[in-house]
Order: sequence, then C-alpha cells, then structure tokens
Amino acid sequence: MKQQSERLGTDPIPKLLMNLAVPATVGMLVMALHSVIDAIYIARGIGTVGVAAVTIAFPVHMIFMAISGAMGIGGGSVISRALGSKKLEKANRAFGNIISLVLAVSISGAFLGLTYLTPMLNLFGASVTIMPYASDYLGIILYGTIFFAFGFAVNNIVRAEGNARVAMLTMIMSAVLNITLTPIFMFVFNMGIRGAAYGTVLAQGITAVYLFHYFLTGKSSLSIKVRYLTPRPALIREILAVGASAFVRQGSASVMLIIANNMLIIYGGDLAIAVLGIIHRVMMFTLMPILGVVQGMLPLVGFNHGAKQKLRVNESIVLAMKISTALALFVFLLVIAVPRPLMMIFTTDPAAIEMGQSALRIMFALSATVGMQMVTGGVFQALGKARAAFAISLARQVLFLIPLLILLPQFFGLMGVWFAFPLADVLSFILSLWLIHRHRDYFFSNNQKLQAASK
Repeated sequence: MKQQSERLGTDPIPKLLMNLAVPATVGMLVMALHSVIDAIYIARGIGTVGVAAVTIAFPVHMIFMAISGAMGIGGGSVISRALGSKKLEKANRAFGNIISLVLAVSISGAFLGLTYLTPMLNLFGASVTIMPYASDYLGIILYGTIFFAFGFAVNNIVRAEGNARVAMLTMIMSAVLNITLTPIFMFVFNMGIRGAAYGTVLAQGITAVYLFHYFLTGKSSLSIKVRYLTPRPALIREILAVGASAFVRQGSASVMLIIANNMLIIYGGDLAIAVLGIIHRVMMFTLMPILGVVQGMLPLVGFNHGAKQKLRVNESIVLAMKISTALALFVFLLVIAVPRPLMMIFTTDPAAIEMGQSALRIMFALSATVGMQMVTGGVFQALGKARAAFAISLARQVLFLIPLLILLPQFFGLMGVWFAFPLADVLSFILSLWLIHRHRDYFFSNNQKLQAASK
C-alpha cells in the first residue's frame, strides 16, 4: 500500500501546498470560529464580566496548547524528515514517544492546576468580580486537559504525514461539537459559564476518541504499538529541541496575556480585559489563514529536506512566503476599515465597542508584517534548525512584547498596552529579515534553477 507521505516528494509544489494548506486553513478557521461563537454566547448570556473571566483563564489553556504544540510540531518535524528518509521505524517510535509525553504532561498539569486554582487565577489578574466566573470555568476545563493535549498534539502528526483532510475533519468535528453543545449546557440546562466549559470538554473528548480510532484502524502511515511507547531520551530531546520554538511562542503568549491582564486591571479595569479578550479572538480568526499556509508548508519542507530535494524545499518556502504576505495585507486592510462592526459582533456594550475599535486599529497597525514572520519560524521548525526557530519564536513575545507591555503603560497608561503590539511586530519583522539573510540558501537561492526545472 502506498504510504500517505510519498506524494510529498513527487507532486507539484503549488498543488501540494493548496491540498495541504486549504484543509488546514478551513479546519483552523472553524476552530477559531468556535472560539468566536463561544465568546458571543458568553458575552450575550453573561455579559462582559464573563468574557473577562474566560480571558483571565485563557493563559492556562495556552500553556497546555504550548506544551502539546511543542510535542506535536516537534514530533511532526521529526516524523516528516524520517518518512522522507524512509525511516519508518524512527517515525513510529517518535509517534509513540509523543503519546507517552502527552499522557504524562496532561495528567500532572491538570493535577497541579486544580490544586492551585485560586492562587493561579489571582496571579493571572482576576479581580474580585471576575474570580467566581473564572474559577467555575477553569475548574471544569482542567479536567479535560488530557483530551485537549492529545487532540492538539496528534492532529499535528496527522498533518505531518500529509493527511491534511483528516486533520481538517478533526478540527471541524471539535468546533462543530463545541458550538452545538455549549448553548445546550449554557441555556437549556441553565448552567451559565460552567456550561461553556462542559461543552468544550465533551467536544474535545469525542475528538480525541476519533483520532485514536484513526490510528488503530490502519488508515495512517504510522501505527500505535506498546513497544513504541517506551521513552527514548535521545528521540525525546530531538522532538523537544525542534518543538521548543512552538512552546516558546505559545508559552510566552500565555505569559504575555497574564502581564497584559494585570496592566489592564490597573489602567483600564474589567472592561479593558473583556476588550482584549474580544480582540484576541478577532486576531485568532483573521490570522488563521496564514497559519494554515504555514501548517501546509511544514510537511512539504520537512519531507523534501529529509529526501534531499533542495529545489522543492526552496519552491515551497517562496510560494508560502508570497501567499502569507498577501493574506496578512488583506487582514490589515479589513481590520483598519471596519473595526466597529467587528466589535459589535461580540457585544452591545457601547463602552466596550468604543474602546475596542480604537484598540483594534492600533494593535493591527503593522499586522501586514506577520505573514513573513510566521512562515520564517515555520521553515526553521520544518528544517530541524532548532536555534533559529527558537530565536524567532522567542523574539516577538519575550524579547519585545512583554518588556513593552511592562514599560509603555507607565508612560502612556492604557494606550501603552495597545501600542506595545505593533511595536513588537516591527521589531520581530526586522529580526526575521536578518535570519532570512543568514539562511538565504533556503529562502532565495536556486530561483533560476527552479524556473528552469519548471519549464
């Protein structure tokens, strides 16, 4: 039987990128849409205090996303390169080690989170008004950590072997279940914000079962066997070294939100936290097509790098760079043109709409540069260049955005929080250009040869 991954080294790059990126984009857009609709349910059913509570609790969700993302993306890079090099045993062992890591991390993480729930929410900036809602919501979400971590990590593995359709269907299934179950628990069973949490946990649980069934039925190039679950330190180090960049990107985003929430409590109050929560969902939804392109590019670059097909690696990168830049420019124009209607999707609160439309324009002012940054980071992950991937992931959140969030509000108050985002974007863009220059053989060399080869 032909392996799922074989076509990554033979089919035309534009066709492959479309076949991989479109399902990834659709799946992630649906996932982002469920986050948007959840926020609408909470805003309309509970009010801005409910949105603020979920925003306060969200860093915990992002921490687990960072950990599972590190395992899934790092493992996906290892698996793609192993499949490209015809090392199926290594690919299967890497997959088994990822499952073992997911189980260990999610169980221990949920236990710690539930044990220190209240002190953790205080640290994250929960006010007296927000605390009861945030505690109810997060206390339930933590019980579903194992489902979420498994689904997020393993979905990256499915995509890494070239099966973008199943990865897309998995994300759509999770989102549709969440969108359907949340209002039932919230409004039919009258469970309020606890209902939103129950809907999310149940949806993730069903999705995890579906993914597990996919691998057990032999539809994948990979297989689950007990002997592959035994941890191999060298393999785990390789997975985590590449995945560290994804962990830093997501983990630092969690730290960033914690700091931003604390600054907003001081300079803007509960309303400002709710506004940031809404803008964060707008940001997720509008940037998902770019992330879809990056996700589609990862197995292409990883497989062909493992197969030593440098021309195909280069073509994949250049095409992804062009598409992502065009998408980022479109996002910039959209948000700048219609910020008020975007805010009105979520809330009818006049104060939140007024604050939000101003904040949206400021925070997205330099968003046109984000596409190139995201592709650059993805390239280094796929190539297994852990240092460069780590540097670009570390830069925006840790080196630039977090210090700016601490410094600027002391001089400019609430406006300083909003202005920190575009300043971090432009500084990260400059760093990306420097890294591209240092590794220009992968990004720009062989263009003439590529054109000749395509004729």
